[in-house]
Amino acid sequence: MTLNVASHRNEKPAGDIRQRNEKLIIAAAEQEFASFGFKGASMREIAKRADLPKANIHYYFKNKLGLYLAVLSDIIDLWDGPFSRMTAADDPADVLSSYLQQKIEFSWQHPLASRIFASEIISGGPNLEGYFNEGYVEWFNGRVNVIREWQTQGKIDSAIAPEHLIFLLWSSTQHYADFKFQITSALSKTDLSEQDYSAAAATLTHIILKGCGIRG
Repeated sequence: MTLNVASHRNEKPAGDIRQRNEKLIIAAAEQEFASFGFKGASMREIAKRADLPKANIHYYFKNKLGLYLAVLSDIIDLWDGPFSRMTAADDPADVLSSYLQQKIEFSWQHPLASRIFASEIISGGPNLEGYFNEGYVEWFNGRVNVIREWQTQGKIDSAIAPEHLIFLLWSSTQHYADFKFQITSALSKTDLSEQDYSAAAATLTHIILKGCGIRG
């Protein structure tokens, strides 16, 4: 499931410089939106963070909304990509283990992006109406149907509610980004280490696979 941001981007020929600058701008925008939200963020400050003239920001993105949607699009693509490719022929142990690992790594490597998405959702998703209206239910139901087929094949415990399994996968992994301060406080740490994230991935994988009746 992909968020369509094409209408908010200025259409320019693709190239190495464009890709590099867009990546730089989106990284700067993540910091600005995570700190001040959509309403409080400033294109001028994003330009400063990216160390680029403000005109360059508008060269690639029509306006602040276009840039904000680009940030959200990157988040959603990273999250949903692996899940979108799963099929009933796949081994659920492999799919779920891989997905949990990638989501935990995302929380480690892109915590700001996760918090931006969480903030958007908590506020009612005012800038994501298009995303949730454009085939989102169809995409979600497709994931549910794959899990149901796994149940029919005896690969997953039939007592599992597929919808809530997906919600659990989302929430448990994103917790390490969105509520990182709570976790570090509980562990008496200033930051989480690679070992902490590895332990989280291993623990979640063990609990979820075992809870789904999957061996291995």
